[in-house]
Amino acid sequence: MPASPADSPLYARLFGDDEAARLFSDSAEVRAMLLVEGALAKVQGALGVIPAESAAFLHRASFEVQIDPSALAAETAVNGVPVPALVAAFRSACNAPQHAAFAHWGATSQDIMDSALALRLKRLFDLWDSRLEALLAALGTLAGHHAALPMAARTYGQLATPTSFGAVVAGWGWPLLAQRQSLAALRPAVLRVSLAGAAGTLSAMGERGPEVRAALAEALGLADPGHSWHADRSGIGALAGWMATTAAALGKLGEDLLLMTQSGLSEVGIAGAGGSSTMPQKQNPVGPSVLVALARQVAGLAATLQGAGLHRQQRDGAAWFTEWLTLPQAAISTSRALGLALQIADKITPDPAAMARNLAADGGLIHAEALSFALAGTMPRPEAQAVVKRLCDEVAKTGQPLASLAARDFPGTDWAAHLALSSLGQAPAEARAFAAACQPSGQ
Repeated sequence: MPASPADSPLYARLFGDDEAARLFSDSAEVRAMLLVEGALAKVQGALGVIPAESAAFLHRASFEVQIDPSALAAETAVNGVPVPALVAAFRSACNAPQHAAFAHWGATSQDIMDSALALRLKRLFDLWDSRLEALLAALGTLAGHHAALPMAARTYGQLATPTSFGAVVAGWGWPLLAQRQSLAALRPAVLRVSLAGAAGTLSAMGERGPEVRAALAEALGLADPGHSWHADRSGIGALAGWMATTAAALGKLGEDLLLMTQSGLSEVGIAGAGGSSTMPQKQNPVGPSVLVALARQVAGLAATLQGAGLHRQQRDGAAWFTEWLTLPQAAISTSRALGLALQIADKITPDPAAMARNLAADGGLIHAEALSFALAGTMPRPEAQAVVKRLCDEVAKTGQPLASLAARDFPGTDWAAHLALSSLGQAPAEARAFAAACQPSGQ
């Protein structure tokens, strides 16, 4: 097993996500850092902090220069950050010492790395939003089509009362709808520029420092926090919480599907299920299993990532390094879970016959609560409950359906039809409300 299954040629299609992984590659990081260096020079030139001619040269060079990440490895191992080696390589590649001297003016390594990370996370947020939109559309369609399809609800693993398959799907989707909304609110806390200098004071830029930071934020399309945030990892902590909550919601979908596809229940089918090396009859729910595993992994990584928010003094290498070791994998696993959930949602087919069989199991005792409330309309509630309790005992002893016994003792009502209709409660309405909430604006 490789150290990172997401990067493994063998396991990447199971646990990895190419689109997200590209954002966390060495080349993507180097390119993003060069973009930050180039934008910094450009805005400093415009504000007169460095010569305009040098600023224009450095900005142009940041797009043209090619730097091999592996060439920075040796110095990175010594310095703990790749920026000193990157800046040296950039200046050398510029082949213009008179301009190169102004590269990285007044910034520190963390400014460049945190700003470059924000640039890549901006693209990741767009990817997550588009996947959530597609997933919610698929779940909304599924919930709307099966809003009134009755099935057994279960609590503590036991039959409870009837619900509808559409309502179950809505239960998967409502948290994801909230997560998409909270992702938009998360952007300004995470997608922000960092420019604070060596100790967070911006002293090298004098009075122009805040102005440079604001201009750099605008140039990169990031938010200006208005202050140093080297040791303030609250945005990253909030991102960790978002990833854990999203992965948990997707894992819940996976857990339910594992139970709904198990032998003897088989209330839904998932097209393209996995096979066994030795048992030809098996249709293994591989996708839902991956969702559950990813949810557990992201929860652990998110805890580590939030723990990395404990920075000592103005900057803390150990805490920062912990963030590097954790954030990329959490982001890739969250991305994989979102993409996989969309694939699964498009392959789910409910089995109404199996659901009906499970509703009728044990003589239809699942309707006991509905029967007690129906009888409470003609007798005191405690008496109605006692009557239904007696009928339930008789069902257990004789095997006769609860509705048949109710019709015997309380004739004049088609109890089977009445209980089936009344037991769903608000389930269909909830399913339809979720389906409507997933419709694009204006439709």
